[in-house]
Amino acid sequence: MAGTWAVIPTPVPRMKKIEKLHKFAVLPNFPRNETLDHMLFPLFAVLLVTADNGVLARKAGDDGRKPIMLDSSGGFEIGGRILVNPKNPNETLSCDHGYVEYFIPWTPRKSSLVMWHSSSTQVFQNRWDGGPGYKDLFLSRDYPTYLWDGPRVGRANWACVPITYTPGYRDQSNFAGWNFGPSYMNWWPDVQFPINDTYAWQQATSARYDEFDTDENVLLHADAMAAAADSGKLGEEVIYLTNSAGGLRAQMATTRANGTNIAAIVTYESIGYVFPDNINITANTIPGFGPFVVPVEQFKKLANLTAVQFVWGDHRAEYNEFVKQSRWAAKLINEYGGNAEVLMLGEKGLKGSTHIAFADMDNEKVAGLLEEFLQKNELDGYVDEDERQR
Repeated sequence: MAGTWAVIPTPVPRMKKIEKLHKFAVLPNFPRNETLDHMLFPLFAVLLVTADNGVLARKAGDDGRKPIMLDSSGGFEIGGRILVNPKNPNETLSCDHGYVEYFIPWTPRKSSLVMWHSSSTQVFQNRWDGGPGYKDLFLSRDYPTYLWDGPRVGRANWACVPITYTPGYRDQSNFAGWNFGPSYMNWWPDVQFPINDTYAWQQATSARYDEFDTDENVLLHADAMAAAADSGKLGEEVIYLTNSAGGLRAQMATTRANGTNIAAIVTYESIGYVFPDNINITANTIPGFGPFVVPVEQFKKLANLTAVQFVWGDHRAEYNEFVKQSRWAAKLINEYGGNAEVLMLGEKGLKGSTHIAFADMDNEKVAGLLEEFLQKNELDGYVDEDERQR
């Protein structure tokens, strides 16, 4: 069989793990029988995976990360509507749903991470230079990981209404928007982007799709994700891990969800915030970016979460309108008994962090701060602690 074999010893598994091990292990010319199931595997369990046959596990690298071992992966659509053709009631269209791609570790933690960008899920999959992204960094930490494409974007672009896309020449303006520097190709001296890598820049500008930044789209995404959370298909302890305009959508999803499956929100440079209707604030001053104002009882759902963290990269001034909104939102959440904070990465010693810090060259350090947050708020437990200790 072609490829390089990786032999990874595992702890002696419980019997309920045996069938999983058979499902994943590649054992050429080795027969399956009851003796194998009940005698050999519990005594000497290994995973044999070829490099040519997909990634079920990998060797630990120089970065010290442990191998990624998956129990399952896949995807599903959720939410949306079914339209009936007014001219022919026998014809329907399923549309405006969201799409979820999931990866469940072999030994999963209780909390699941829903990685949510209003643009492209690619930003969670790789570092700027193509190195490991947040998806792999947290799969190697045993967190069930879900990549979310909201309605009408990415793999969920089957819309219930006509969609018009007008190309906009945005690569240059995105440079400053993504906090690579104050103006196009005027990099921050300490920026966490490979500035001499033209391929990385091309990937950064290409890995996106139209966000449809409108009030209607914010509510559409929020309702689809609220349905996803309430369904239980994302787990019973969901953490929204968001970036940019995805942060506003996650806050709104929380206020519109009916269940208690949402445990926390961590936003990286959220552009837009949610406020209660009992304060003096003007709603929707920037269409598609808020502020969104909701009834106070709905706002309290943010305070009922285990924790909320609004994260900002480096070189962000306190007078930035959205930085100010994040501090105000955190203050109000805490006034209603919540647990919200604003984290400035520069103040934690992470210099040059961009708008998409989890894709930065030092994203392992950024992940370390998230890991501290999860541990501090007791969101790092395992589904089966006894089995974890074996």
